[in-house]
Amino acid sequence: MSETPDPAAAPLSPKAGGKQEGKFPRGLVIRLFAYLIAGHVFAFFLYLLFEVGAK
Repeated sequence: MSETPDPAAAPLSPKAGGKQEGKFPRGLVIRLFAYLIAGHVFAFFLYLLFEVGAK
């Protein structure tokens, strides 16, 4: 008997045109990183203002 591989069981490669699950678009990752950095810088600035104002 000849066993043929089941095409449904084969993993999809990126070249096969299958949608990659678990991957974020590059622009979204860059924007998220920038917002996180900017948010922390802004929070540090506010913290610094309160520390300087308390003295």
